[in-house]
Amino acid sequence: MREIGSRLVIATHNSGKLREIRALMEPFGIECVGAAELDLPEPEETGTTFVDNADLKARQAADLSGLPTLADDSGLAVDALGGRPGIFSARWAEDETGKRDWLRAMERVWRETEAQGPDAGHDAHFVCALALAWPEDGQAESFEGRVHGTLVWPPRGERGFGYDPMFVPAGGQQTFGEMDPEQKHAISHRADAFRKLVGWLKA
Repeated sequence: MREIGSRLVIATHNSGKLREIRALMEPFGIECVGAAELDLPEPEETGTTFVDNADLKARQAADLSGLPTLADDSGLAVDALGGRPGIFSARWAEDETGKRDWLRAMERVWRETEAQGPDAGHDAHFVCALALAWPEDGQAESFEGRVHGTLVWPPRGERGFGYDPMFVPAGGQQTFGEMDPEQKHAISHRADAFRKLVGWLKA
């Protein structure tokens, strides 16, 4: 395994993502510190893919903190919407002031999906790109994970975050918003990407 050290910056200001990544890193005994705790700025996400955005977030935070950094870029892709909201998943939740309202975002996703007609279906998938960057040599690696499922309405469950309450993973009955966190961690898009990351570190 390439040396990460005892401290890893998680380049996110999203408390839900930070909580999930901390849980995934816990078995490795590595302290995870969020970008907000270090007063690191959020870069403008100018990439055209999840991997692009994760990479630029990881590189910037690694440079500013001087520590290995893990960044996540993730979102919901709806088949009937041609993959939208995709990399704009968080922006669909923003109001005119930039404040995020996830119920507003879920309502928009459902409304626009239904507008495609009864034959469009409700298939969707979550995508997660993880990028790991080191400050000393500029190395960065990225890993992408997915989980497929369907959208439901109305949203169900108070757990999770983002679009979780309207997403039922394939073969399941509960939404990500209803699932016990450990259940979600075992099958989520973030867990899929994380398994690939760990495999690379061990190679």
